[in-house]
Amino acid sequence: MAPLIELNEISHSFGTRPDLAARLAISLKFAKPAARVQAIDGVSLAVRRGEVLGLVGESGCGKSTLGRIVAGIVSPTRGSVSWRGKDMKALPPSERREAKLRVQMIFQNPYASLNPRRKAADIVGEAPRVHGLVGGDLGTFVDEQFRRAGLDPALKHRFPHQFSGGQRQRIGIARALAVQPEFLVCDEAVAALDVSIQAQILNLFMDLRERLNLTYLFISHDLGVVEHISDRVAIMYLGRIVEEAPSEEIFARANHPYTRALLAEVPRIETTKRGFAAIKGELPSPLSPPSGCHFHPRCPHAMPRCRTEAPRLKVVAAGHKSACHLNDAAV
Repeated sequence: MAPLIELNEISHSFGTRPDLAARLAISLKFAKPAARVQAIDGVSLAVRRGEVLGLVGESGCGKSTLGRIVAGIVSPTRGSVSWRGKDMKALPPSERREAKLRVQMIFQNPYASLNPRRKAADIVGEAPRVHGLVGGDLGTFVDEQFRRAGLDPALKHRFPHQFSGGQRQRIGIARALAVQPEFLVCDEAVAALDVSIQAQILNLFMDLRERLNLTYLFISHDLGVVEHISDRVAIMYLGRIVEEAPSEEIFARANHPYTRALLAEVPRIETTKRGFAAIKGELPSPLSPPSGCHFHPRCPHAMPRCRTEAPRLKVVAAGHKSACHLNDAAV
């Protein structure tokens, strides 16, 4: 099946733009250019219609930035984003607008992602009204969106501070669904919620997927949640995808040392005792990432080659890719 969204060698860096005085000082060698954070480094991913792709990694690895690029909130420094096989930048303005409406984002913090000065009904109804997606009564339309997200329409005239965390996240879901999207980017959408509320929101996501034929990019650091909801999983480390495979394959036969280290420390209910050993070292700074394989300073299997040469994603089994020099050594 052709991908709904495809990322081709996406890279993105953050940095301050120097003013005229700073540019002059840099040109005269009186100052150095400001350091840039390399958040994304050559990522290629494809998400097919109807599937859930889980994106996993430590905090600071670039997951949220990648999600914002997919949602069209951030433009990549290099690379291209394709919608239904067409480069988004090459689309006519009307088609590009339509494509952007079809991809919506649900943010991590339900306390910060809603306008505190707007009532819930206005938050959910504004975008479809502006884009001309409501044919009849706006109030009836908003009521329908509330019900679909599991909320009582009688609450729609309340302000965000009058809702619980789980209810606020449902408002965020209703706002995203109100413009009739096909693709949802869920950026740590359950991380800020209590465990019992997490289960309710996850069940809502799965139900909406079946009813509306939605496609998800589900970003999370919680491997248990990702295993529960995802069809495929991509593991990210310091701006790069290091492993990608079907969910069952990742959790049964992880290939990359980083993925294995993450899975080894997933909490489990077991009667036998086992020791806890965190991954050695700290996540390197994206201001100055390690040369070669970014994971080599923390990898127990690092070879001299790992310090100088960045491994490429290679097929190691059917539908299973991994970026590790150990796969070459095994051959």
